[in-house]
Amino acid sequence: MVVMDKVTQYLRVFNHFDENGDGKISPSELRECVEAIGSKMSNDEAEVAVELLDSDGDGLVGLDDFVRFVEGGKEEEKVKDLREAFKMYEMEGCGFITPKSLKRMLKRLGECRSVEDCKAMIAKFDIDGDGVLSFDEFRVMML
Repeated sequence: MVVMDKVTQYLRVFNHFDENGDGKISPSELRECVEAIGSKMSNDEAEVAVELLDSDGDGLVGLDDFVRFVEGGKEEEKVKDLREAFKMYEMEGCGFITPKSLKRMLKRLGECRSVEDCKAMIAKFDIDGDGVLSFDEFRVMML
């Protein structure tokens, strides 16, 4: 069995939706494909869906828009998981990871570090230089 990479799989699905082969998915093509798999979609719903996905304003969904849409759900799941992890390190309810809260969490994980070590660890990803990690800084560090 041949395993296709993600891009090839996305391209095959995209080409299935792109009935006229112009490299774009129109609202009517989207509606027809949704109906072909047994769901209902009105012309207005298809127009709105395409408008939301369309990044270049041409009223059509290109392959890049399609891939971004398909990958979008996965990105939301990653962010949700990162938020949960962030809350574990944050612990003090202040919305930031402090050297003290990092030290506490690392100790729970069996790794003893000094507050100075934790300050140094935070400094590597502390984009705004405030001495703590915000969620956005934590996210950059983890991804």
